[in-house]
Amino acid sequence: MAERITIAIPTFRRPKNLQRLLEAVARLDTDADIAVLVADNDAETQEGIKLCAQLAPDYRWPLRAVVAKERGIAQVRNLLVAEALADCHAGFIAMIDDDEWPAPDWISEFLRTQRQTGADALQGAILFAAERGGSETRPDIRSIAGVTMLESAGNLFIARTMLRAMTPPWFDPAFALTGGEDRDFFLRLEAEGARFAWADGARVYGDVPEGRATLGWTLKRAYSNGNSDMQVLLKYRPGLATRLTEAAKIAAALLLSLPLAVILSPSPNRRLAPLTKLFRAAGKLTAMAGWRYNEYAVVHGE
Repeated sequence: MAERITIAIPTFRRPKNLQRLLEAVARLDTDADIAVLVADNDAETQEGIKLCAQLAPDYRWPLRAVVAKERGIAQVRNLLVAEALADCHAGFIAMIDDDEWPAPDWISEFLRTQRQTGADALQGAILFAAERGGSETRPDIRSIAGVTMLESAGNLFIARTMLRAMTPPWFDPAFALTGGEDRDFFLRLEAEGARFAWADGARVYGDVPEGRATLGWTLKRAYSNGNSDMQVLLKYRPGLATRLTEAAKIAAALLLSLPLAVILSPSPNRRLAPLTKLFRAAGKLTAMAGWRYNEYAVVHGE
C-alpha cells in the first residue's frame, strides 16, 4: 500500500505564490498517497480559500482548505497539525510555506531518507535564486547522519506518531508574530526523544521578494532572528546565570562587530558578516530587556 502523506501549507495573502506552489505539488513525481491541506490565516478576504475552491474539483489529489481565524504563524501551523492528525491513515506530514515550491522528487526524497535513517523529523534544503544554478550538482551541505537539531519548518517532514506524542499546542502561540515558533517546536521534539535527519535531496525553491532584496531587510532579519532566538532560550533557561552568560556573549559581539563593520564598510561583500552579527546581537539584547520584534506583522510577496 502506498504511503499516505499530508502536505500542509500555511498561507496569508499570497494567492499568486500559493497557486505556484499548488501547481508544483500537482506535478510531483511520487507513488505516495497524497492529500493537500491549506490553512488560510486571512479570515477577512480568504484568498487562499477561494483559490483552493477553484482548483479542488480538477486537482490531482484531494485538496482541502481551512481558515485559521486567529492571526499568527504558530496558530496556523497548529491548525494544520490538528487537521492533519484527524486523518488516521496519514503516516507523515510534509510542511512547506506558501512562498516556496518543491522539486518533482521532493516527497520521494523525503521518504527515501526517512527509510534510510528511521528519523522522526527531517528537514530539506531551501534553495533561493542565487543557489539554483548549480542545485542539481551541489554537494550535500550537511550529512544525513548526526543531525542534532533542525532549523526551519519551511521544508519539514515529520512522522504522525511523533506529533501524537506531543501535548498541543505543538507550536507556541507566544511566538505568533515574532517567529521562533519552529525553533521552540524542535526543542520540544528533542525533549520527546525525536530522531532528526537532513534530507538534502528533498529540495524546495524560493524567490526573494523585492522588499527582501536589500541590506536593510537582511539586517532586520538578523535582528529578528536574534530577538526570537533569545526569547526561546529564556523560555527554557530563564535564570540569572543564563542572562549573565548571554550578556557577556552579546557584549563581545557588539565590541568586535562594530569596529569591524566600520573597517570593512567600503567593501559591500565583506561588510555584511559583521553587520549581521551586530544586528543579531542587538536583537538578543532587546529580547533580554523584554522587547519583542513582530516580524510576521508584515507580508512579503503576492
